[in-house]
Amino acid sequence: MTHDNTTDREFIPLNIAVLTVSDSRTEETDKSGPVLVDRLQAAGHRLAERAIEPDDVYRLRATVSRWIADPQVQVVITTGGTGITGRDGTPEAILPLLDKVIEGFGEMFRTLSFADIGTSTLQSRAMAGVANRTYLFCLPGSSGACADGWDKLIVHQLDYRTRPCNLVELLPRLDE
Repeated sequence: MTHDNTTDREFIPLNIAVLTVSDSRTEETDKSGPVLVDRLQAAGHRLAERAIEPDDVYRLRATVSRWIADPQVQVVITTGGTGITGRDGTPEAILPLLDKVIEGFGEMFRTLSFADIGTSTLQSRAMAGVANRTYLFCLPGSSGACADGWDKLIVHQLDYRTRPCNLVELLPRLDE
């Protein structure tokens, strides 16, 4: 599959915050957060902030709400807490904050994951939405899922050059 990225538009770097959701990971043991940070920076975007929070709905909401309220943050990507076991609660934390859910993201993510993990993908509650003109993407906690989510979906929609449309062209101009 090819994406029609054209050179008649200039790339627009975005400020992206990354949140790892885990009761057990630290900066030293987190693998998924660095995968996202490395990829967003390699694509030309800027890391606005990076954090690790436990699987606690209210702490997640507090951190993400702060980023949503910050006009300098255009995108938030979370990793972890999207499963159906134990304390997985990222969707429950994020859904009440959203103005709109982008249903197609979760659907496409699970479709792409099916090729790698088969029917186990139905346990993923990966999702995306928009709140206060900030895009939010919630990915599973595995580094492979983060790589796939970024490489196959997010990177293209956060590139202003992607045609026929992308999420960047829906954002207010950074200089407005």
